[in-house]
Amino acid sequence: MADVSIDALMKIVKAGGQVKTGVDVYNPKGVLLLARDVLVSTYRPLEIIKKNGIGFVPVNIDSNGVLLDEHGNEIALETVDAADIPADTIPSGMPEIPDPVRPAETDTIFPPTATNEIEVRLIEIEEKRRQAIRKHAEAKKCIKNVLKNIQETGGQFDYTDVEKTVSDLAEFLIVGENPFSCLTQEIFSYDEYLYNHSINVCAIGTAVINRFNQQFSKIVNDHIKGEIASDIYNPFSRESIQETQGFTCFHPHEIDDISLGFFLHDIGKTLVADHIINKKGRLTQAEYMEVKKHSYEHGAALMEENQIRNACVKHIVCFHHAPLYTCEENSYPEIADATTIPIYTRICKLADIYDAMTSRRCYKEAINPVNVVTRIFRSYAKKDRMLQYILHAFVKSIGIYPPGSIVYLQNGRMAYVLESNGPLVLPFTDEKGNTLKYKPDPVVADTFHEKTLHLVDNRKSIQSPREVYHLLPGYLRNFLMQN
Repeated sequence: MADVSIDALMKIVKAGGQVKTGVDVYNPKGVLLLARDVLVSTYRPLEIIKKNGIGFVPVNIDSNGVLLDEHGNEIALETVDAADIPADTIPSGMPEIPDPVRPAETDTIFPPTATNEIEVRLIEIEEKRRQAIRKHAEAKKCIKNVLKNIQETGGQFDYTDVEKTVSDLAEFLIVGENPFSCLTQEIFSYDEYLYNHSINVCAIGTAVINRFNQQFSKIVNDHIKGEIASDIYNPFSRESIQETQGFTCFHPHEIDDISLGFFLHDIGKTLVADHIINKKGRLTQAEYMEVKKHSYEHGAALMEENQIRNACVKHIVCFHHAPLYTCEENSYPEIADATTIPIYTRICKLADIYDAMTSRRCYKEAINPVNVVTRIFRSYAKKDRMLQYILHAFVKSIGIYPPGSIVYLQNGRMAYVLESNGPLVLPFTDEKGNTLKYKPDPVVADTFHEKTLHLVDNRKSIQSPREVYHLLPGYLRNFLMQN
């Protein structure tokens, strides 16, 4: 294996040759830019690598890496030298050559390598999805062990193992901002609901608390700076004032504790009878009273049994169904003043409501995520001043167009949302609602594309994949079932 200048590889391809590295090439953020087994014969993939600041690429002949000239003859690594490549041989911007249309049923969503900005985003989404699948599996294994241990021992579980798992998970969640939103299997299955629910609430709640922390801390710091600037209150001399962010609502170790509370919030349900938890019909008053005990009674008992003294974890487990505003109905336990409920516990309740409503259960179907966000916002808007900040962080974290949802475009097409930022969508029907027989390129749904306006039509309700499953092409169905 040898490192070869990216300029030398570009020169080979420009002359009509081909390149296969035999090694996966990643950017500094860990995003796959070029797969090891891809034979590069066009200029753009190498240009993308160079734009990511990568000057040399390893070529491993032992792993089927190869350099070919324009006649298909192999080029020896030791003969490759980029030192004599003139700068004017590197063109600035190659014309976009469209790929030939391939049958949709045999295609995939994500390209093996990137040749333009949108494909770079697709590769980043795919890498995030792979990591999310792995982290989700690790978290599910952990919560399964917790619930199994509680049932076998009558209440005890390995708290240290949970701390480690959630600490790793929280770091991933903060960087990715709810990366599990790209995993949509829960739309099609209600098996193992409690496991998935614990992870989902942790993911959603961590995304919200992190966004709230950034936004609210900035508001306070801006206010402090404003007071200093206007001399309303300045206990120090002006020379001693430094422009620093002096206030942080929650510090990193506190975020870890809060995420741990989100992960364990429903732990008390292990002490509620299964026939009540999974009952298909309406609960009786007595059954409902048993379910309510899972937080302030069973949850509190498990905290005590395992000698968990962490205040954040205990409060979330015991009070995640407490009122978000004073006198809110159907909340428990009763709290006279809802403003005494910590911000993180209130966020847990919102995440719990959202995931419960958007998940399919044995006794109900899933509700459209956007409709749930709208319902939650309308239920809690203008009820409490601090709650307004929490709601804002919640809506921004969930997104107007959640990944995995289906939107209508103004040109009449239906599209699958790959990423809420934009949003980046993949159309899959024509203007008449017929499934496309080919896979078009993804588009950012706020721009003009080939003289056709690809904007989301907000007059039509956003759908879930399950609602339009019969219209999904094979590659989208396969993608959803692989998550």
